[in-house]
Amino acid sequence: MKTAPVPASIPESLAVADPASSPASAMASKPGRTAKSATTAATATRERRQRVQSAQTGMAVLKGLARLGGRASLTGLAAYVGESPAKVHRYLVSLIEEGLVTQDALTQQYRLGPEAMMIGAAAMRQADPVRIAEPALVRLREQLEVTTFVAVMGNKGPTIIRFEEPGLPVTVNARVGSVMPLLWSSTGRVFLGLLEDTRVLALAEEELAHADASLRAQLDAADPIGELRRRVQAMRCASVKDTNLKGISAVSAPLFDHTGKVCAVLTALGATGGFDASPDGPIGEALRREAATASALLGYLDAAAAHAPPAATGGKR
Repeated sequence: MKTAPVPASIPESLAVADPASSPASAMASKPGRTAKSATTAATATRERRQRVQSAQTGMAVLKGLARLGGRASLTGLAAYVGESPAKVHRYLVSLIEEGLVTQDALTQQYRLGPEAMMIGAAAMRQADPVRIAEPALVRLREQLEVTTFVAVMGNKGPTIIRFEEPGLPVTVNARVGSVMPLLWSSTGRVFLGLLEDTRVLALAEEELAHADASLRAQLDAADPIGELRRRVQAMRCASVKDTNLKGISAVSAPLFDHTGKVCAVLTALGATGGFDASPDGPIGEALRREAATASALLGYLDAAAAHAPPAATGGKR
């Protein structure tokens, strides 16, 4: 019986390609891979966005607790940040785990935790009023073309620490290191009116005792220092016209630190003829805005704004 011959090898040109490894198959599989990659990228983007939104909400809860005085109930905090109590509670649980928030076992209120206090203390150590006020001085000088300076309370009285002049400055006998009077300068009057310090009152009494009749006539006859202080406290700023320096007017506003104490005073001055020193004038309003901004950077929480809800940031998250 004859054995059938073994067929010769099939020429490569006639071989049938493996469908799984053909170029056409590879091309056909690309849309599937592309769609899968797009889905993966979209999922990653969505998850990243959710993480960012979660972090923003967590920070909103923490900042809300701080702005409510560091202590609040769940419902009060939720109302302040504009989120549901259930959602705020979830974030509070995470913040408690991180030591940023604690809960009072007796009242069930939430308070800032030890980690939050450490962050705040570190920030306060960096809060230098003169450094923070410097950009404000430059902005006021450039926008209003007026002379500006910041002063702090020294052992001899209000002392100028930083001084900025416009391109065409007025001639004044005041420079860095100059000590301003408490009774006759707007700078001094802000310190006198808003600082509860017996040393400051003693300096003011000394100034009054050595003042000539023309200066004393500008003050209340019955209670010169007391009436001046009450006026500054009501306005929370001060202005003078031809009082300390003839031909010069000035307006001043306080900088408060995180304890609510006046730590520095911003002042703008100019020649009386072309300088509006009224607290409600354009210069006075700009100065007060800058002082308020600097105070916020120093950690001051205005009691009037403490319980106002934050501005909307684009809806709930």
